[in-house]
Amino acid sequence: MDRKNDGLRLMDGAGYKKIIIACDSYKGCLSSREVNEAIASGVKEWNADDVAPEIITLEMSDGGEGMLDAFLSAMKGERVRIHAHDALMRWIEAEYGIVDDTAIIEIAQTAGLALIESEQRNPMKATSWGVGEMIMNAYRRGVRRFIVGLGGSATSDCGIGMLKAMGDDWKKIRQECSFVLASDVTNPLCGENGAAHVFAPQKGADAKMVQMLDDRARKFAEVSAKHFGYDRSEAPGAGAAGGLGYAFLQYFNAEARPGAELLLEKIEVDVLIQDTDLVITGEGHSDRQTLMGKLPQRILEHVTNQKIWLVSGGVSDRKAMLDAGFDRVVQVTPEEMPLDEAMKPEVARNNIIKAIREQFAL
Repeated sequence: MDRKNDGLRLMDGAGYKKIIIACDSYKGCLSSREVNEAIASGVKEWNADDVAPEIITLEMSDGGEGMLDAFLSAMKGERVRIHAHDALMRWIEAEYGIVDDTAIIEIAQTAGLALIESEQRNPMKATSWGVGEMIMNAYRRGVRRFIVGLGGSATSDCGIGMLKAMGDDWKKIRQECSFVLASDVTNPLCGENGAAHVFAPQKGADAKMVQMLDDRARKFAEVSAKHFGYDRSEAPGAGAAGGLGYAFLQYFNAEARPGAELLLEKIEVDVLIQDTDLVITGEGHSDRQTLMGKLPQRILEHVTNQKIWLVSGGVSDRKAMLDAGFDRVVQVTPEEMPLDEAMKPEVARNNIIKAIREQFAL
């Protein structure tokens, strides 16, 4: 359905009877749940003297930050806490989820960049060993289906650490288990668009390290291709999470899916929004990249007759968002506010509430 508009198709706040709020996290500031709750607070404050609309909040993730919480919230599963190793092989507590016969693995729980102090980040040393520990723990519990979120990694080891942690059991896992990868990354493993060149600098790699990591990945892919008789190093998503995507594709015949779309499918979003008047989505910063498969755009694709607002911390191209079909595009951060101030959680929360109240007052 063509939802192109001039941004003027508005409805008075009191006219909304059911509102769905489904925002991604404001990365480094507020989680998906916290953003949703702030928007809901703004709606409730505006409607304080009237009959409040029904508000449904949906935790969201594209497979990165907050993926475990989003899937468990949507699918009502069990949270499992274990001791495992982070990317520097330090013992930590990590969590994964189990829903029916499926494990929900967020690799950032063990191999996450956020777990490593900035001065200690080094993708030459960082390992995905802890990811293997989580998978093995679930496997030993009898789980044979896995959904794996590949965002936020500190590693660039092509999943070698994960495979080593599994030991010889990786062969049984290959035969007995199925894996679906939740990731929006489509990069190959090697080359200028590969894991090392595109993502390793964000993880602490200098130019020399980048080349060494790319060479290491290429050699690992050559050895693996010779062993299996096929090569998945060029497959879309092989470069995700420092090459963990490749390990899952090559060694476990995983299926790669856009993370946001996978979650929307699991929560049956089309059913949820059928009788909804307004859908509110958003993210930390919206620009033209938003319209290339990021969460708000995925949600927009499911909206037909409902109004849909884009509420983000920052917005770079408002007209492009309106032309794409969003009925309102809202930047919650005042233009004059410094970024470091806007990133403070309480400041961001107050900015969201204020912006929502102003939108309903229009």
